[in-house]
Amino acid sequence: MTTTNGRDTGGAAGGHEMKVITAIVQRGKADKPVQAAIHAGAPAATVFFGRGQGIRERLGLLGLAIQPEKEVILVVVEAHVLDQVLAAMIKAGNLDQPGVGFLFVTPVDRVYGHVAAAELARGSHEAG
Repeated sequence: MTTTNGRDTGGAAGGHEMKVITAIVQRGKADKPVQAAIHAGAPAATVFFGRGQGIRERLGLLGLAIQPEKEVILVVVEAHVLDQVLAAMIKAGNLDQPGVGFLFVTPVDRVYGHVAAAELARGSHEAG
């Protein structure tokens, strides 16, 4: 079993199933999907720069020129908020349009140091 913040978690934070959303977008386009994810219930996001290579950059998808510079967004969420966070990110970043970017979800086996969304909400109410 895994422990997070002193609790037995059964392999995930607070016993909740966790997922990581990875979105790869054109450089300079991460802010809207990140803000949408946080407003939709994600506790936080991490953004870093990357460089893509492949046939799409040489040929362009559907005749679109695709720049190799990317921003990679990582968002770890509890499974119960996954669908609403995904929908918000897709809408805000136009990620359902060809050549804009793409997004995928992977399971998280173990989490250490994660603060559950309910704990964050409880802490903000106690502070206010």
